Amino acid sequence: MCHGELHLKSLQFPESGVLIFQEDLRLIANNQEKMPSASCDTFLDDIEDIVSQEDSKPQDRHFARKHVIPKVRRRNTQKYLQDENSPPSDSTIPGIQKIWIRTWGCSHNNSDGEYMAGQLAAYGYKITENASEADLWLLNSCTVKNPAEDHFRNSIKKAQEENKKVVLAGCVPQAQPRQDYLKGLSIIGVQQIDRVVEVVEETIKGHSVRLLGQKKDNGKRLGGARLDLPKIRKNPLIEIISINTGCLNACTYCKTKHARGNLASYPVDELVDRAKQSFQEGVCEIWLTSEDTGAYGRDIGTSLPALLWKLVEVIPAGAMLRLGMTNPPYILEHLEEMAKILSHPRVYAFLHVPVQSASDSVLVDMKREYCVADFKRVVDFLKDKVPGITIATDIICGFPGETDEDFQETVKLVEEYKFPSLFINQFYPRPGTPAAKMEQVPAQVKKQRTKDLSQVFHSYNPYDHKIGERQRVLVTEESFDSKFYVAHNRFYEQVLVPKNPTFMGKMVEVNVYESGKHFMKGQPVSDAKVYTPSISKPLAKGEISGLTEEFRNRLGNHLNSVSHTLDATQRNSARSRMALPLQRLHQDCALRMSVVLALFAFLFAFLIKVYN
Repeated sequence: MCHGELHLKSLQFPESGVLIFQEDLRLIANNQEKMPSASCDTFLDDIEDIVSQEDSKPQDRHFARKHVIPKVRRRNTQKYLQDENSPPSDSTIPGIQKIWIRTWGCSHNNSDGEYMAGQLAAYGYKITENASEADLWLLNSCTVKNPAEDHFRNSIKKAQEENKKVVLAGCVPQAQPRQDYLKGLSIIGVQQIDRVVEVVEETIKGHSVRLLGQKKDNGKRLGGARLDLPKIRKNPLIEIISINTGCLNACTYCKTKHARGNLASYPVDELVDRAKQSFQEGVCEIWLTSEDTGAYGRDIGTSLPALLWKLVEVIPAGAMLRLGMTNPPYILEHLEEMAKILSHPRVYAFLHVPVQSASDSVLVDMKREYCVADFKRVVDFLKDKVPGITIATDIICGFPGETDEDFQETVKLVEEYKFPSLFINQFYPRPGTPAAKMEQVPAQVKKQRTKDLSQVFHSYNPYDHKIGERQRVLVTEESFDSKFYVAHNRFYEQVLVPKNPTFMGKMVEVNVYESGKHFMKGQPVSDAKVYTPSISKPLAKGEISGLTEEFRNRLGNHLNSVSHTLDATQRNSARSRMALPLQRLHQDCALRMSVVLALFAFLFAFLIKVYN
């Protein structure tokens, strides 16, 4: 190192304000070493030897110092103001974000989505219908068919592309949480929907959370989350009540069993209380749903008819009850009671009984636990005892091992009964199910059978004979094209009526003047009576249902904690703003002190040299 370089380094001041010049001072004062010149090729006797004649002498530089004013760095005023007004970067406060909820699948899944929306809204989150403006997407999936899971997967990808926070719910992540496309994402199980707020909060903070356990009481599996949780009904006039979760079957094609598990029923009194609460909030139609309503109560020592008789006692005039899907094995022993209940004036004469195939060999491969004769017995008995009843059914086309003869048996069944409501599904092998490992029917054959059965279904019109009838219908929603109101008659057949706001949520008498494949059109009769249900005014769309006193207390505690968090954040932000000018003042003082000390050191070194 050159002597000049070493000395000049002694005049550089570190940011800490500590001067490092002792070694220079010692070398200069003692003059004990010979140091290289500025060119580092000769030795110099002293520091002055590196100063040329044209340069100012040390004393000149010293006396000129009194005219030097240290330059203070200007602070960035704009940035300082931004720092003052901005909270700390880690001050993400859950409970104030916008959430978009998308649900696929059955009415049970829709009920779960409504419960999750209600809890989140109660805790302060805004439920939005605009996906692009949402901070977080809550995707509630269905695992019945491949297309439904494909839509779910595509939505996850889109959310990630748009940098949205994501929480996954429903049967897909519950059944297969280790799927590659689910890695690193927050998941809430189908029985943990009462903890959706916690999962969303942690996800908003940037964490990944997974809750996939099961509800149990003393080791016994429960039906799921509590029924008295807050809810935002998609339709304020319709309450969907899950009476049980899971089922007793082990169908070889079903993936839902992997997610929902074995049968677990809610107690009768809890279901009745939920129905009462719904009617008090203006609901005029209740749907009972589950993976298999017919199996209800077998795990808790009761039955579906026992529940239904309790429910009809609390249904007010002008309101209706609709029963969900039931498999044939569990309805056979209750046919007499079910016929009586379905004849009740406040219960729709409607029942969804899936047959899936009219071939006994295919039903055995499906492990459906009934034969075609059992299905026909259920349908024939109910059609005889409940005249006009609507029987809806499901059929799977192209199940593994299904022959052309098997399929033709199914076609004959449809032609015989002319089901007014028929759900035709092409078979999709679901991962992890026994049917996925069976020898598959060629894809083209499955598509053709699905097309052929659809043609049979569309070859008849089930409502032509009802033109001219006078019917009483319950109006509950608006049609997709927004041209009509949608109502249902005694048999849960769809009737379109004029958009008269006074009809919504009411029973109206109409004359049927037109029919289509899936609907009738009705004109209110001139002397029509509008039957107003003897229940309260419905909640507004988006309004939260079921804010019990207990939940309000929990909510109050949560909001207090959020308030404390906000206050603490504001206090920390204020401290940060106060610390900024103090820090800058300290920095300015350190800079000035460094300059003064440097000048003093230089003068001191010079004086030592002079007097020596």
